[in-house]
Amino acid sequence: MYEFCLNMPSVNSTESRKVLFVNSEIYPYLPESEVAVVGRYLPQGIQERGYEIRSFMPRYGCVNERRNQLHEVIRLSGMNIVVGAVDRQLIIKVASISSARMQVYFIDNEDYFHRKAVDRDAAGTFFADNDERAMFFARGVLETVKKLRWKPDLVHCQGWISYLMPLYLKKVYNQDPIFADSKVVLSLYNDLDNLSFAKDMASRVAIDRIEAGDVAEIANPDGINLAKLAVRYSDGVIKGPAGINAELEKYVSKKKLPILDSPAISTEDTSYIDAYAQFYDQILG
Repeated sequence: MYEFCLNMPSVNSTESRKVLFVNSEIYPYLPESEVAVVGRYLPQGIQERGYEIRSFMPRYGCVNERRNQLHEVIRLSGMNIVVGAVDRQLIIKVASISSARMQVYFIDNEDYFHRKAVDRDAAGTFFADNDERAMFFARGVLETVKKLRWKPDLVHCQGWISYLMPLYLKKVYNQDPIFADSKVVLSLYNDLDNLSFAKDMASRVAIDRIEAGDVAEIANPDGINLAKLAVRYSDGVIKGPAGINAELEKYVSKKKLPILDSPAISTEDTSYIDAYAQFYDQILG
């Protein structure tokens, strides 16, 4: 079991840096995994080190709303996001992790997130619309943060469903004063093999100021190439403790970005959070 003891005192500062966490999974809303546990405890640890944080994940249908006390945030809900020429309603829900003194915001939509699974059907087949779900999730987070009028200094993405966030930040929302100065850190794990997206993903991702050349990496849209696209628009990369795919490793090296090889994540040692915080400071300057 993963158990972290984060007992560092909070640091109150009117000039605290702001970190937006965009997660594919957060424990306890989804079962324990390396990604879900980092999604749960990293924001808490970063907050306890003096940063201001917001944390988002999709409201998958397997998230028990009653047990986890999710409720809709009416003032943030109601807008529509166009994906594939269809308007999809954005619903925002929130839950509190009282022991961590933090909230988690959930991106919800009946068409994309009410099925009782994360990204595969009962036979283990990757959902055919997972590319659309990633588009909706990334833009839903960005539009919600705009409504919150909360300007993040740094956006930390982890999990494939967050991997369009760097593209949208740097090509679509880069002129918005909320995001104009935001830096992007991308966490990569060795979990991207056997992910395959719709063949026309690149053409549908290319909205607004995005042109075909901006998404060349996903001409063949699989998990590795989606991660390459995310790397292209990121300012720093964190590699998971188990390393990453060799092809992706080569691509990351060519980009000459700041890289952090994540320390091991254990039940006793939370020093990796200090390493992440130092890496954030390096990216932010």
